[in-house]
Formats: sequence, C-alpha cells, structure tokens
Amino acid sequence: MEQYERRYKEGKPVLAICYDFDRTLTPDDMQAQGYIQDLGLDVKAFWDASNALAHENDMDRNLAYMYKMVEEADGRIIVKRNALAEYGARVTLFPGVEDWFSRMRQYGADHGIIVEHYIISSGLKEMIEGTVMAKNNEFERIYASAFYFNERGTAKWPAQAINYTNKTQFLFRIEKGILDINDPGVNDAIPPEELRIPFRNMVYIGDSDTDIPCMKLVNTYGGHAIGVFDPETGDREKVYQMIRENRIRYFAPADYRPESELDKILRAIIDKTHAYEILQRRHEENLKESSC
Repeated sequence: MEQYERRYKEGKPVLAICYDFDRTLTPDDMQAQGYIQDLGLDVKAFWDASNALAHENDMDRNLAYMYKMVEEADGRIIVKRNALAEYGARVTLFPGVEDWFSRMRQYGADHGIIVEHYIISSGLKEMIEGTVMAKNNEFERIYASAFYFNERGTAKWPAQAINYTNKTQFLFRIEKGILDINDPGVNDAIPPEELRIPFRNMVYIGDSDTDIPCMKLVNTYGGHAIGVFDPETGDREKVYQMIRENRIRYFAPADYRPESELDKILRAIIDKTHAYEILQRRHEENLKESSC
C-alpha cells in the first residue's frame, strides 16, 4: 500500500493562493527567456511549429511543446534537470515577486490565517524549480508539466502534462489536503466542515484563457479569482473580458510590490477570511451543540 502525504484541517483557517506562472509571475513564457534562443531558433517560429504539430496530430499542445523542446535540442543541448533549472533561474519576474510570498504569509499570520502558496502551471516544473522562490521553499507544491529523466538524467518522455482543463484537479487536491499527484484519495467524499481549505478560502491568480476553468471553479464556490496584466504594456483587454464573463472578481497589474493594487486586494482577502472564519466556526459550534 503506497503511503501519501495528507494534510488535515488546521487549528487556524488556511488560505491557499494559487498561481499560474507564465505571464502571471513573469512577463513571458519561461521557455522563451533563453532556452529557445539557445537552440538557435526564433521564438515565434518555435511556437508556430509546436502548435502546428499539435493541430496536425490531434495532440495536446503541452505535449507538443515538450516534444519540440527535446527534438530541437538534439545535437545542441542535453536536456537535463539541472540545465532546465538554470534556465528557470534566468527567468525575469514581475516587480515584487521575490519577496511577495513571505510578505503574504506574514500578513496572514498577523491576522490568524495560515497562508500557503501553490503553483498550477502548464509551464515546466523543472524550470520553476530553478527560480529563487522555489529554492527558498516558498511553494507548498508546484503542479506543472514535467519530464521523465532516464538513469543518465536526460529528459526522455513527459511525466506530466498540465493543460487548462486538468489544472482544476489540483484545486480539489488542495481543498482536501490530498496533495500527492497520484493519490486516489482526491475522489474521497469529505464532509464540508472537515475540508482543509474550502473553496471560499482559495485565491487563483492568472492572466489568460488557460486559467479560465480554475478561475470559474474558484469563483463559483465563493473564492477569489484575480486576473493580472503586464504593467509595462497596460493591456487590459483580456481581464476586461474575463470580468465581464464572470471568470474573475478582480483585476490588477502584475505588480507584487507592497502597496500595489494586487497587494491591497490580497490583504483585503486575508482580512475578510479572518472575519468570515470566526463566524463560520461559531456557526459550526452552534450547529454541533443543537445536534446533541
């Protein structure tokens, strides 16, 4: 019988902040910030070829880009875990990202809330693991596409491909505290009062269509979906569309510095969570007493 890590309801409320990665924490696709260029390829040409491969073969787009990463590297780059992590370390981050996670945890702690951070991304886990945040253990889990590496440490096959629809499974894992990716317990029925992180205590931060299923799920069940846009370009077209279609509740520039719009939204969510959970626990206590 396999043993999986499971987490249970805490003595304090837990708020899970879940993030897409590309264009949410960084202004561009992670593969386009050094890796594709080192293959001697044009970034647009790489993505055009990858998407064409997916279209022509009824192939998942994430599997297609992973295939192209390995195929195009032949004779140029040996695709090893540490090499991908080095590319991840070179990724540009939006302002304030590096110390955002510890600041939010501290603000939560000051208000009686445990704040946890999760990545749910179609990007590469191996690259995300190379970022300064991952090295500082800022994330509870990184759910992202990943390679299988052979005994020589070379990428040979996709181990995990995360697309826009299967992203939602990880929200249910976080909700129930069943975090291991292969733990079948995610399908277990858990009474609402025993859920570790109910959806009302979830935040999902993303930027595009690939985030919509997660945003809609979080929104529908009382959580907080936030759309972000590049503060350099100021292009709000996508977030305007998402809020009109009830995909998100709020939008803000992807500026993670103190006193930014995003910072104020998250602190307000933590304040609301603190107040709501006091009342919710009082309700549960009264309900329990009435059943005696």
